[in-house]
Amino acid sequence: MSRLIAHTELALICIMAVGFVLIAQQVVFGLYQIGLLTVMASTLLHIAVGNLPSGAGLGRTLMWTAGILCIVAAVFGLGILLVPLLAQLGR
Repeated sequence: MSRLIAHTELALICIMAVGFVLIAQQVVFGLYQIGLLTVMASTLLHIAVGNLPSGAGLGRTLMWTAGILCIVAAVFGLGILLVPLLAQLGR
């Protein structure tokens, strides 16, 4: 299973590189938007896949990935909810 994780990480890095190329091109704005979404999605997935245990089976890997993505989503959501409160503290 560790080979699957390694191959997945490599694929995500390649997808991220393609996203950066799409962001860097200056011809079509739609490609820029696709590249930006691609980089964001592959970064979030790479966070999850990079933290997987190497000896996990397929089912455990999928459960870990879902759990890590839920934690990442919770941290982002908490950050979004705390912005108005922290902005008020800074005044």
